[in-house]
Amino acid sequence: MKETSKIYVEHICKSFGSLKVFDDFSLEFPEGKISAILGPSGCGKTSLLNILAGLLRVDSGRVATTKEVSYLFQEPRLLPWLTIRENIALVLQGKMAAGEIEATIDENLKATGLTDFSGYYPAQLSGGMLQRAAMARAFAFDAPLLLMDEPFKSLDLKTRSELITNFLQLWSLKPRTVITVTHDIKEGVMLGDFLLVLSGKPAQVSFQRKVTLLQTERSNNPQLMALEQELYQQLLA
Repeated sequence: MKETSKIYVEHICKSFGSLKVFDDFSLEFPEGKISAILGPSGCGKTSLLNILAGLLRVDSGRVATTKEVSYLFQEPRLLPWLTIRENIALVLQGKMAAGEIEATIDENLKATGLTDFSGYYPAQLSGGMLQRAAMARAFAFDAPLLLMDEPFKSLDLKTRSELITNFLQLWSLKPRTVITVTHDIKEGVMLGDFLLVLSGKPAQVSFQRKVTLLQTERSNNPQLMALEQELYQQLLA
């Protein structure tokens, strides 16, 4: 990892026409941890990710982020005319020597179970495998900040569970600051070291909680099952 820094927004304001999404909004994200953001549709979750990615400018306020960012979207966003290997190689050009690029691709294909599919084109793979490829690309690009906008949303329950497990394995090997948006309470609790709920227009943090248990210890934990219920009530409020 080439870069570490605090990641936060401070007193930001952002409007889309007459709709004010953020008004004097401040939030800091813990370094090297996973922050999971939940909240109703339209409350500013994706806008916050795009502000941190530098894709969306604020009207006022300060944004502290990293120069390089990886982004996992709801869709894999792979170029259809390139193979899986070529899609990953594309984000590494100019970042490292050719030999290192090939080694990095091999490492991440292996970690995501895609070694035998490196020469396939996106149209030849299932939705779950395409998201694995997108995940391999995101981790191959060694950015200190990874943003995720519901990357497991469209997958069936079994595939989603497998990819979350795979994601956590990758993250434990290559830890970085992660900020993920989800509508799935269990997913948020399984991933997040820091959980927060956004609500209202303009957005405000209506709930936040630090989770100290390691992700590997969270399955069927009574304490976290109670937290899921608390989040459920918060999202219904």
